[in-house]
Amino acid sequence: MHGHRFADMPPGPGFGRGRGRGPRGRGQDVPPPVDRAEVAGWFAGRLPDDWFTGPVELTVDRDEITVVGTLAEPEPGEGDAAAARAGRIERFREETRGRRMAIADAAQERYGRSVAWGATCGDTHQLFTHASVPVMTRLRQPERLVLDTLVDAGVARSRSEALVWAVRLVGRHADDWLTELREAMASVEEVRGRGPQ
Repeated sequence: MHGHRFADMPPGPGFGRGRGRGPRGRGQDVPPPVDRAEVAGWFAGRLPDDWFTGPVELTVDRDEITVVGTLAEPEPGEGDAAAARAGRIERFREETRGRRMAIADAAQERYGRSVAWGATCGDTHQLFTHASVPVMTRLRQPERLVLDTLVDAGVARSRSEALVWAVRLVGRHADDWLTELREAMASVEEVRGRGPQ
């Protein structure tokens, strides 16, 4: 059963990765790195020309490919503009579900990752249900104290939620550095891919 078939529904139990350890500590069932430009080109060729107003925004990690496209803004007339944009996104989600799932099937076969979808219309952004992947980690006392402080202060309800909050905060404030790091990693993977097999 493929996880992407449930890209518009909450994930159920049993959708986990194996515990095997492969090269460099990754699980044996974790797919190999992919070239983001190749993925972007593939989706550009597969997506219907009339779905979005321009190229999609792609986010690729070890588990999932997220595809977010921009929709043409509707004319609200005398109606509320925000409601019109939300309605446009919902209509897109409903009318394209079958074709999106077919594209997701092909992408999972090709890249070994599930596919999630989203859409932007004006300043309204909606990410359709996507994978929530558990991550196990061991923390020493100083790191645990940071999480416990966030819980005690009411910022988070649990250590897990505090860790998610901390990761989001780092991602928001270190975006330029993380982008530079990802680009450097992509260059390393490209060089490694040209080496002897």
